[in-house]
Amino acid sequence: MAQVELIMPKMGESIAEATITKWLKNEGDTIKMDEAVVEIATDKVDSEVPSTAEGVLIKKLFNEGDVVPVGAPIAIIGSDASAAPASEKAAPAKKEQPDETVIHASKIAQQAVVSHSAPVTSNGEAGRFYSPLVLNIARTEGIGMAELDAIPGSGKDNRVTKGDILKYLENGRQSAAPAVSTPSQVVNVSTSTPAPVKAAPAASKISMMPGDEIIEMDRMRKLIADHMVMSKSTSPHVTSFVEVDVTNLVQWRDKIKSKFEKKEGEKITFTPIFIEAVVKAIKDYPMINISLDGQNIIKRKNINIGMAAALPSGNLIVPVIKNADTKNLLGLVKDVNDLAKRARENKLQPDEISGGTYTITNVGTFGNVMGTPIINQPQVAILAIGAIRKKPAVLETEYGDVIAIRHMMFLSHSYDHRIVDGALGGAFVRRVADYLEQWDINREI
Repeated sequence: MAQVELIMPKMGESIAEATITKWLKNEGDTIKMDEAVVEIATDKVDSEVPSTAEGVLIKKLFNEGDVVPVGAPIAIIGSDASAAPASEKAAPAKKEQPDETVIHASKIAQQAVVSHSAPVTSNGEAGRFYSPLVLNIARTEGIGMAELDAIPGSGKDNRVTKGDILKYLENGRQSAAPAVSTPSQVVNVSTSTPAPVKAAPAASKISMMPGDEIIEMDRMRKLIADHMVMSKSTSPHVTSFVEVDVTNLVQWRDKIKSKFEKKEGEKITFTPIFIEAVVKAIKDYPMINISLDGQNIIKRKNINIGMAAALPSGNLIVPVIKNADTKNLLGLVKDVNDLAKRARENKLQPDEISGGTYTITNVGTFGNVMGTPIINQPQVAILAIGAIRKKPAVLETEYGDVIAIRHMMFLSHSYDHRIVDGALGGAFVRRVADYLEQWDINREI
């Protein structure tokens, strides 16, 4: 009987592992080709793994909640529809030898988990693995390896997550070990005397009132919460605001949108237009398209624009338009519509929400005129786009100043003041506004 290994698929260059959240099939169930077998989750997106063969699920190699490396087998599928589950085959009464394919796959899976969990270079004295993010936070806060080893971990195999280390810092490092012990144990060495760390006040217990309801955060909301706290603790945020007259742009879109939809089969929204203006401004000010690694500035070659999108669940996701500077407006329209549609349907691939170098978020969708967005780390800036409203405005004409009704909106630009000064942050958002205000009302597309 032919047997096929169902492999944890590759989900993008930055994804090394995924968590099995739910098995959709049980051992012994019949499976069709391309039918979803298991739900998985990464730190970026949830998705399903389809079957690569038609047959019967003989054996699950992992349980729900297990973290599995990309490329490892996660299940065995038998092509014979009459195949019995592996658990029945291995019954002692029959004294049959377990199928060699199942044994081989199980060993590979176990070795993959062991090798992935084993320390590589980011390990402490106790052989504990630490992710690059946790190590980066430790370096920033002056936490030595001995102290890091003492932090309780809530992850798999007691691994320290970013939530664990942030909680540890919020609690004031009351049980902190000395930051410097031996050179091999030091994460960050400072020659200056560190300032005393003030213990954070203990969180007050929240009292429940009649009729209150407790709602546990889902996995995505927990990830968003951790990411937002980490961003605020990493970057000193500054926000600059610019009011923009987009009357020409609004009138142009109203004029061409019906014709455009009939010709291209796509609806043209304001989002791709805003992205085009942002890309042009990044070309003028490339030091906005950067990341900060310690004291080194990484200047990005590619311009990858993330666009924050609200999901039906109320959570937020940020699909990324890769190499946005190589696309014309029609290409941006198609990418924006496709990513937004698949985001709402929970069909985005992990690689489609990674690799962003600059992010925009449209708070105007909810009727907000402006906002102070939080930077999407490791980027250094983010632009919030407010609602477009008709307002009286002063116009300068050859006959003198007049008051006219114009379409106005606010742009809110938050940036990391460690590396982006007010002059650059302010000039950049002003340049975006200039491109929008100078829109050619006779532009062809």
